[in-house]
Amino acid sequence: MSDTSEAEPVRSRGGRVRRVLFRLVMTVLILLLAGRTYEETAVALARSDGSLRTAGASVTELTSHTVSGHAGGGQSGGDGTYFTHTEYTVRLALGEGRKRVDKVADQVGQDLWKGKRVVVGLWHGRVVEIDGQDVWRGWHFGTLDVTLIVLTPLTTTWLISLAVSAAALLASLTGRPRVSRDDRFGPCALGSAVGLAALLGLLVHAAFGHVLAYWPAIPVCAGTTVALARLSAVIRRLVRIAAGNTPADAGSAPARA
Repeated sequence: MSDTSEAEPVRSRGGRVRRVLFRLVMTVLILLLAGRTYEETAVALARSDGSLRTAGASVTELTSHTVSGHAGGGQSGGDGTYFTHTEYTVRLALGEGRKRVDKVADQVGQDLWKGKRVVVGLWHGRVVEIDGQDVWRGWHFGTLDVTLIVLTPLTTTWLISLAVSAAALLASLTGRPRVSRDDRFGPCALGSAVGLAALLGLLVHAAFGHVLAYWPAIPVCAGTTVALARLSAVIRRLVRIAAGNTPADAGSAPARA
């Protein structure tokens, strides 16, 4: 006869390990997404208010690349027609060292040549502008950004559920009724639905070439707001139920001699 007393702890440990690994992965993803959102938002604000640090530089190397493909979808939309354009890799010499800027658009790169003196706008040492022209890549289809974009529905839902759980815990610590997992499910589901709807709207907006630097914060904030509002209603209902049960419980208690 098999001994199940050893198998159960093994399965329990395996479940705990999987939960820890999942939470670790989610923490890393959220930190990376928060970092990228801060980076893009800070650069956009610095460009808009003119607070980029400027420095003189000279072009030491200019390399052109021809890019071709079929337009269709993406940030600028498209109808599937064939396109071709030129991008540049620019190497700059600054007083503090050398900088490399990849995928510079044709309208910027065609005005540059080797040896030209330019003024660059820097954000934490990274080149954002060359002679006032934007060369910051922003959100793009690199490995990190694609991973974060694809997993945004998961990270959004996870953040909303964390906010609901934290709010429920704080409510119980202030003397309100404990909110069970089943009671938290409704607010989490409603908040996640709102967050995903906001995310879908942002994707449609991006398809027309409009990408907000802080876009990941919008579905999280919208979904969390709705979820917490729903949780508040759930807590009020639990308070009314508890208040309605208290007199009945007190009346049914046996009288002491």
